[in-house]
Amino acid sequence: MNATQGAQVVTFRLGAEHFAADILAVERVLRYSTPTVVPRLPDWVEGVLEHEGRVVPVIDLRRRFGLASDAARPENRIIIFAVADHWVGAVVDTVHDVATFGADQVAPPPPLFRGLPAEYLRGLVRRDGRMLLILEVQRLLTSTETLQLAQAMEERDG
Repeated sequence: MNATQGAQVVTFRLGAEHFAADILAVERVLRYSTPTVVPRLPDWVEGVLEHEGRVVPVIDLRRRFGLASDAARPENRIIIFAVADHWVGAVVDTVHDVATFGADQVAPPPPLFRGLPAEYLRGLVRRDGRMLLILEVQRLLTSTETLQLAQAMEERDG
């Protein structure tokens, strides 16, 4: 997201909160299907799925962000994000639309917003009478967590 140009984002919902992610970080939006469980991973990792010949870890964003978990429903989606040189799937409640807004509409996130640390957020935008939290996709997983996932998937396949 370029500060001078604004952004085009994919919007989605987790519980009562509305989020957005830079459209350039979104590889694909898939209908929800239950991922294959991989042992010894954090509880916010649902497992893995195969997408276009790649094994993709799938995280439950509700659990990752400390929100109450919910049973899978038909409207759930898995957003495949391009994070550095790999893909990460994220389970969300619903995907809404693609929106565009100017850089002047984006406010920097406070250190903590509704219990969510600012490290996960790029900014906040008021849209249609509600606050839209712009997700910092590159920070969904720390480098340690990325290595832990890679190691667990290696052990699973090995």
